[in-house]
Amino acid sequence: MFSPSKLKEYRTAQKLTQTAIAKELGVTRSTLSAWETRKSVPNKKHLQELAQILHIKSSDLQEEHPHLTLYKQLNKANKKKVDELTHDLLKTQKVVPLFSIQVLDNVSLSAGHGSSFYDEYETREVFTDKDYLYDVATWIDGHSLEPVYQDGEVALIREGSFDYDGAVYAVTWNEQLYIKKVYLEENGFRLVSINKDYPDKFAPAEDEPRIVGKIVGNFMPMEHKKPLKK
Repeated sequence: MFSPSKLKEYRTAQKLTQTAIAKELGVTRSTLSAWETRKSVPNKKHLQELAQILHIKSSDLQEEHPHLTLYKQLNKANKKKVDELTHDLLKTQKVVPLFSIQVLDNVSLSAGHGSSFYDEYETREVFTDKDYLYDVATWIDGHSLEPVYQDGEVALIREGSFDYDGAVYAVTWNEQLYIKKVYLEENGFRLVSINKDYPDKFAPAEDEPRIVGKIVGNFMPMEHKKPLKK
């Protein structure tokens, strides 16, 4: 679990300002402020870059789960009781390791500003039973990508430029984030839905559409509340 207090502690100990770190990361100062006040959390890429800037390990910016903190306060006898109860409970269930994913909220409402499209957005933590390699996660909202990608799922994005026609990309265009099959044409991008009931869209080059990255995975969170439609 990311620790805002540890980020601030390491930053101030090295006498670095939020502005200085933000400049090195290529994000805004308000992004650093949001991380240090628990309004949002850095993704994997930014977490690694923060560790490099602060000359620490990424794990140094993590904090213990509150339950572990409480467990350490128990005396020896009560710790034994907790251990025995935990052991008994594990016997009655199949243990599935869970991986935390920080999903951007409401990005599609105003995506595309700043040096990185996710700079200013808050996140929601959800869980999956698979460990993914990705840069940023966002919600799939709508039915244009069915049956491959379902409404309410999380889409995982690996940042990068256009690679080849027909791949599924995240694209920012006119302050909206689209997840579509993309085809490069002479004067822009053609955005194609997987669901044939939805018409193609054309993003002209003059509108400066931008490929954020390729979709490298998707899943339905094991625990989450579906974001409200806007």
